[in-house]
Amino acid sequence: MKKIILTVFAASSLLLYSTPSFALLSFSVGMPLSHTITAGKWSDGDELKSDGVSGIFIQVGVPVLPGIGMDSYKTKIKSDALLELETVIYNLYYLLPIPIINLTIGAGVGSTELQCNGCAAFYDKGTANQWYASLGMPIIPLFDLHLSYRSVSSKIKVKAAYGGVEAADLSGNVMGLGIGFNF
Repeated sequence: MKKIILTVFAASSLLLYSTPSFALLSFSVGMPLSHTITAGKWSDGDELKSDGVSGIFIQVGVPVLPGIGMDSYKTKIKSDALLELETVIYNLYYLLPIPIINLTIGAGVGSTELQCNGCAAFYDKGTANQWYASLGMPIIPLFDLHLSYRSVSSKIKVKAAYGGVEAADLSGNVMGLGIGFNF
């Protein structure tokens, strides 16, 4: 009987040691690796392409309840001018209580803004929304390394004084890498 109890305890400890549902607080920080602008075209038909991305993703939550997070990153746009797309999105996410892996799903809303010399005079701040998923694997107890995929929908318009037409559909995908801590 002792062997059975010890075996069951050892097996369950191995399976459940990294489960986020046993933690009191979950904290995650990450960074974007790539941003692909899938629908990107200016109103004149020219295509928009990413030339690198930098920023940060932050999430905080408790087990079983939804958590909150923020994504803030800048994407360089390939062009003759120095042009960047700044995106800030606030998220609501849920960390699924699955043993061995940490699976997170979430959604968010925020804004995008083109930044360059004179961009503020011509372009309004655009709206952005996203859904995302993150898959984390434990590297040691209470820590995980995770890869995330975000599908972002965003549009920026020309200011009303300059015609008020849609300037660009900046929808795309963002891949990120991060580390999570479960306390």
